[in-house]
Parts: sequence; structure tokens; C-alpha cells
Amino acid sequence: MEREDYKKMMREISREEFLSSDMTNFFVLKSFSDTATEQQTSDAFTDKWGAYEETSKKEIWYKMQKDWYLRLYGFASETEFANFLQSKKVIFDAGCGLGYKSEWFASLAPESLVIGIDYSDAVRIAAENYSSQANLLFAQGDIANTPFQNGTIDYVSCDQVIMHTQNPDETFKELVRITNSLSGEFSCYFYAKKALPRELLDDHFRSACSEMSKEELWDMSKQLTDFGKSLSELNVTLDVPDIPALNIKGGSYELQRFLYWNFLKCFWNEDLGRETSIVTNYDWYSPSNARRYSKEEVLDLIEDNELEVIHFHHEEACYSGRFVKPPLQTK
Repeated sequence: MEREDYKKMMREISREEFLSSDMTNFFVLKSFSDTATEQQTSDAFTDKWGAYEETSKKEIWYKMQKDWYLRLYGFASETEFANFLQSKKVIFDAGCGLGYKSEWFASLAPESLVIGIDYSDAVRIAAENYSSQANLLFAQGDIANTPFQNGTIDYVSCDQVIMHTQNPDETFKELVRITNSLSGEFSCYFYAKKALPRELLDDHFRSACSEMSKEELWDMSKQLTDFGKSLSELNVTLDVPDIPALNIKGGSYELQRFLYWNFLKCFWNEDLGRETSIVTNYDWYSPSNARRYSKEEVLDLIEDNELEVIHFHHEEACYSGRFVKPPLQTK
């Protein structure tokens, strides 16, 4: 099919008008959240994704993210994931950022319509970068208030995004609303709550960071990156006892990892390099919205929205899963 055919498909499943732009694959939605914290988060991610676009090792980062995506949502290989996507007529990348996952989905399922929506200006960069993919369309808007009719999306992917929305539980409900009841699936990622000292410090620092300028935030992110690198280079290992009252798990830790998980996010990854590590630290402290979940809170959210779990994944940083609406909801 041609691009115009995919644009027609998008309009058919939409409940509001898409405002055209000077790019044939990019639109602006009429519905937009305008809360101060939502705008601040948008500004932070516009800066973040702009910085990612300039990093020398972004392709390494993209490859790592794609491999991690397969693990997060229960796909044994890219081939298995491609077969899954090709069975879905309409695919929605909710919070697409620079659109590299949207492009991945569109490449793996070239006959499916893939729509990427993001609040930040990064989505404009995505539209420019991937303008040659006929089945891939982008729009700037709020994933907590999508333009789609009930049950019109066959695969909804909200990866590492929902916690940055104004009300993550309501955003989750909205994404459930648009998921097809007959054959649709919904994948979602949640930040996991860490040890108590880390949670308290994160809240304190995020509050303090809200008063910082962008320049100050970038400087702090560089300093945290260098701190993480210095800790890693010490090559010190600690044997730590369980401390249940603080939710600190016992075991053998490298010093940088122990401080990272339990006290302070000071990300460092040698393979990704300094630029990407800086952006990763900025990603954590700059957005005003960054909710963390316990396992019980995630499971309650799934139950409250009457979903069934196809796949559930837990690791230190997150919870993730793939969900469907149960057959009894089919009308």
C-alpha cells in the first residue's frame, strides 16, 4: 500500500482531526495536555532525545534497547516478534521519542500501519529521520488522551514511558481502552521501586532539580556520570547483608552498583560511553513526572483494568508485561 492508504486507515480509526504539517508522515493532534508538570516533562525529553540524536554511540544504544525489549515482553527472538507484529493490522508506539522502535516495528511488519505518538518535539525528528517508511506515521500529542476509537489498536506498546505521564494509572486505562478486545495485546513497562534510601533521595533530588536550569541539570548529569565511572574503576566488591527495613537486598555487589541501586543513580556504562551515560542520568533527574511502582501496585493496576497476563517480567529496574482483555469482555 501507499502512504495515502495508511493515512486513510489512521483517519478511519480516529475520533478527532489530525492537523496536517509540512511533512507527509507527521501530524499534530488537537487534544493536548497543558499542565505545567507535563510541559516540563516534555521539555526535558525534548532535550534528552535531542542529545541522544547527537551521541556517537546511539546505534549501540538502540541495539541494546531492542534486545532488551524482546526480553521485557516475552519474545524469544526478533523473528518471533516479527511474526507476532505481522498478525497485527494497526500498531501503536505510545511515547515513541525519536521513533527508532516505531521504525523497527514498521520494518518487521511492512504491511501493518504503525503510528508513533509523543508529546515532545523529538517526534518531529523521528518523522524526518524515517520519512521513507510508507507504513509509518507520527503525530505529536498526549498518549493519555489518544485520538483513537475504542478497541481499534491491535498492538499497543508503551515502553519506558507511562511513569512520565501526569497520571500513569489513567494513562494505562486509556491505553487499555484503545486495545482491540478480539486480538489485541498491550505491552507496558513500569519503573520499579528501589531501596528506601534510593527512593527518598530520588524524591528529594527530583524536587531540587525542578528549580535547576537546563544547564545546571546537564552539569549535574555529567558530574554523576563521572562519579559513577570513578566508582566503577575502583573495582571494589562489597558483601552486604539483607536489610529488610530499608528494602536492601543482601549479596555481593560492585561498589558502583551497590550505591546505584540503593542510594543514588549515578549511571555509568563503559560500552555506551560517557555521552550516553550522561543522557541516561539526565533522563532520570530532569522530568518532573517519574512514578515508581511496587509489584503489588502493578498487579493491582492490571486487575483493576480487567486484563489477563500473557507475559510478566521483573528485574531490578522494572516490571513489564504483555496483556490482553479476557474473552468475557468481547461483545
